Amino acid sequence: MCLSSALSITRAVRPPRASFVDFPLGHTSGRPHALDEQIALMSEALKGFEEMTHSGDIKTLPFEWQPDHGWKDAVMRPAAPDGAGADSDFRLPRLDTPQYQFESDAEAADSGCPTCVFLA
Repeated sequence: MCLSSALSITRAVRPPRASFVDFPLGHTSGRPHALDEQIALMSEALKGFEEMTHSGDIKTLPFEWQPDHGWKDAVMRPAAPDGAGADSDFRLPRLDTPQYQFESDAEAADSGCPTCVFLA
């Protein structure tokens, strides 16, 4: 059983069974210090051992990080360094195409990869 907060990666990896929670990366088992939520989340995830009957099944858990999904817009943005304004963007320029270390990596890459949405 895999517990995941990265649905597209979980689908690509195809573990035997997985429970997906739509929480930010690093918070897959719940919010820090929220013991009741963590217990409820883990209990629901573990029900998958009884409920999922096919290899590759992914169960979406019924938990929300926030009622409004605006948190997803900011989750992939790095925090601005001290003293930088909220509108500053200190990252390196973005390229229109993925960059690879080796040509063989480029040849093996799947141009339709759903986990590469942040490269465009």
